[in-house]
Amino acid sequence: MSDVQEATNQLLDVNLRENQMSVQVTESGPRSESEHLQVTIGATVPTGFEQTAADEVREKLGSSCKISKDRGKIYFDISVDSLAQVHCLRSVDNLFVVVQEFKDYQFKETKEEVLKDFEELAGKLPWSDPLKIWKINTCFKKKKTKRRKINLNSSKQKIDNGRGDTTVEKDVKKEFTNSVSDSQILDCYENPTIKEEVSTLIGDDLTSCKDETEENSKEEGDPEVLKFRVTCNRAGEKHCFSSNEAARDFGGAVQDYFKWKADMTNFDVEVLLNIHDNEIVVGIALTEESLHRRNITHFGPTTLRSTLAYGMLRLCAPQPTDIIVDPMCGTGAIPIEGATEWSNCYHIAGDNNPLAVNRAANNISSLLTKIQVKEGKLSLGLPIDTIQWDICNLPLRTGSIDIIVTDMPFGKRMGSKKRNWNLYPACLREMSRVCRPGTGRAVLLTQDKKCFAKALSGMGHLWRKVHTVWVNIGGLHAAVYLLKRTPQSFVHPSEQDGERCPCTQR
Repeated sequence: MSDVQEATNQLLDVNLRENQMSVQVTESGPRSESEHLQVTIGATVPTGFEQTAADEVREKLGSSCKISKDRGKIYFDISVDSLAQVHCLRSVDNLFVVVQEFKDYQFKETKEEVLKDFEELAGKLPWSDPLKIWKINTCFKKKKTKRRKINLNSSKQKIDNGRGDTTVEKDVKKEFTNSVSDSQILDCYENPTIKEEVSTLIGDDLTSCKDETEENSKEEGDPEVLKFRVTCNRAGEKHCFSSNEAARDFGGAVQDYFKWKADMTNFDVEVLLNIHDNEIVVGIALTEESLHRRNITHFGPTTLRSTLAYGMLRLCAPQPTDIIVDPMCGTGAIPIEGATEWSNCYHIAGDNNPLAVNRAANNISSLLTKIQVKEGKLSLGLPIDTIQWDICNLPLRTGSIDIIVTDMPFGKRMGSKKRNWNLYPACLREMSRVCRPGTGRAVLLTQDKKCFAKALSGMGHLWRKVHTVWVNIGGLHAAVYLLKRTPQSFVHPSEQDGERCPCTQR
């Protein structure tokens, strides 16, 4: 029996006593029935990157993945011992365990009949296995928080007994203060450079976890009543009911069935009712806060989601030793995500705005501090640098960059659409100069599609459009363009053009 399987069995024995699992878990004992538990996990992903997320699931979990008709969702089957790896996926925003899926649900004609069916549905669903997964997932979060405090104390002790580096100590204290306000679930998947093996997540300090559980049960005396809420996400125009009505009546039935207490803000369990046309999926949330916030602590006006940044980077298929540049990095979401997932590449984060460069540097520093707290020692750092520069006059050698990935200004909260007509052609021209002819590629995100198409049409001899991914950015219909650098060598524009670079006025 593997360490992971053994630890999983022990956690089930500690946290699922109410299920009266009579199997004694020892190092050489028999495998429990729950060890072979198979469940379906649902995940929300950035719209347009469903296939990217499905590919990651297949690569890292070895599970087949189904892309939902409802955009931005995927489903895949896992065993219980793969639950921790699910939290390490880089392309998913939120996770939930599926209670039951109805692919062709037959709605009644009147609203009263439909809502009555929802009330009756709550008592017919197979809640047992999904709730087991939810309880194991909750134990992950508690153990992770406890481990973080232990590592923090260890780190502080080493510093005090060492040379007394007060700067590092202040950083550790600051990081701990920030982490207290963060959602506990963030701890499980902060980044691959510091993620633990599953056996570490669910195996270490098991005795203390068990003692703590027993103490809590003695203190409470009576079993604690869980707090819950029901969230309904509905898409489709043929429904005779509203999302609030469905959540209200279904939630009331759930409350009667489990005797839980309804609480819309301070809840333990979030039950999901996802309705898309005639498809209904009932699930239990496994994340309290979207995973896309994992690496960013200093936010700007247009901070890119880390999950979207990961999807953009995957489009260009980074190879070892590639040099990857984000010339308009903002808060640094793209290069930070790249440095944590593709550490065998070198990443450069640049921007013309000094505030943006400062935010990116602070985010990198915060991430390194997390690593230090995690490992209890100073980190060796990440393969990433930050610099302030002019996008139209990059301090880079011609043909020296393998990949360019960036979020271009939409002209909404940053810049203006009028300036984009000058900025976009200048950016593409400078990118074509620094990118390697023949092998270089670029992944560019923009909502100003008309301006970008015009700029790209004038660069057809230098850039070839390979693929377009349509995405939703805060309600805006945007596009991610994958470009390939042509073999043609770059030729500097003549001095007679007299074109003034608009970047300094961005």
